[in-house]
This record gives sequence, C-alpha cells and structure tokens, in this order.
Amino acid sequence: MKVRQVAFIIILILLADQALKFFIKTNYYMNEEHKIAGNWFRVHFVENKGMAWGWEFGGNFGKIFLTLFRLFAVVFGFFYIGKIVKEKMHRGFIICVALIFAGAVGNLIDSLFYGLIFTESPEGTTLVANAVSPGNGYGGFFHGKVVDMLYFPIFDGHWPQWMPLVGGDRFEFFSPVFNIADAAISAGVISILVFQKRFFQKKKPNGQHVVETNAPVNDSVQIL
Repeated sequence: MKVRQVAFIIILILLADQALKFFIKTNYYMNEEHKIAGNWFRVHFVENKGMAWGWEFGGNFGKIFLTLFRLFAVVFGFFYIGKIVKEKMHRGFIICVALIFAGAVGNLIDSLFYGLIFTESPEGTTLVANAVSPGNGYGGFFHGKVVDMLYFPIFDGHWPQWMPLVGGDRFEFFSPVFNIADAAISAGVISILVFQKRFFQKKKPNGQHVVETNAPVNDSVQIL
C-alpha cells in the first residue's frame, strides 16, 4: 500500500468529520435532537471536554492531559504509519492504523482550536454558536470541547426486577453520543483485534532452499 493511498483515507475521514462538526456546531443548539431513522438513529448535539464517546476525565487538568496525550499519539502515529507502509505490512492493518490516526487527529483539532474559533453553545437555551476570528471564541488554546452528534439508542428498556443492584433501572443500548472520529478509532481498534491473526501472520518463504551434500542418495536415504 502506498503512502498517498493512506493519506487519501486520512484526509477523507478528516474532511467528513470536521464538516459535520462545523455544521452541527453552527446550526444546532445544545441538546437539539432530530430523528433520522425511526427511534434508533438520531442526530443529537452535545459537547464533551474529555475522552471519546462523551466520557470526561479529571476536570480542567484532565482536559489538558488528554489533549497532550492526543497530540503525542498523533505525532507517534505519523511516524508509525510511514514505518509500516515502508515495511509493507498487511494492507488491512495499515488501513486500521490510518483510521485510528485520522480519528485521533479529528478530535485533537476540536481540543486545540474549537475554543478559539467558536462562540459558546449555552446549556438550556436555543442559541446557536457562531464561527469567529481566532481568539474570540469561548475558550483558549487546548481548551476546545469535542463536538458529538451521532446517537443510536437501538434498545430502551429496564433491567429485570430480579437482577441485583440494577433491577428495575432503565437500560439503553447504545447510549453514548459520538462523532465520525470516534467511529473511525473504534472501527480501527476492533478490526485489529478481530483480524490480528491475519494481519500479523508470518510470511511463508517464496521458494525452497537447495542444500548441497555429499551423502549418498538412494531409496533408503532422504534429504530434506
């Protein structure tokens, strides 16, 4: 697989991710929701300060730590992709790494720049954010919030009463709200786990080696 093919995959995911985020941020108010396909596929605008899938970690310090971690992962991923392409590793593995890399970059862009270029999307209002000149946004560098919008509540019900601890509690599958970058990361990681034997199988030698020997050859002697 060639570097330009990997770059095409990464750029395609980034364009789709950022275009959708920009549209949602500037056209939806916080927690606005629209059903796309019945009750199981919805567009629901939320923002998070932390990890993928809407999870948060450690307040303001955790936000900075996670942004730095994403930045380190992106720098490492850039060189790692070049390495595995040069070594001609399995095409599927390279694509999976490209998906993970693109997802990491997509969410890193939010964390680094969205606080600088967007106004706030206030909770409990119908105010829609605007794109502004850098430095006039709701936060500083490293303090942008990740935009999420894809919501798939496929099943909504309650745990059976007989179950300990959670009996009778509401249960929803799938509850996290995520974005295209999150989906790319998850698809890449899951595919590597599922197809790891195929991706990392040892290559068989192209031909047989001929070994010269002075041993006599007859029906009772075999040379391997």
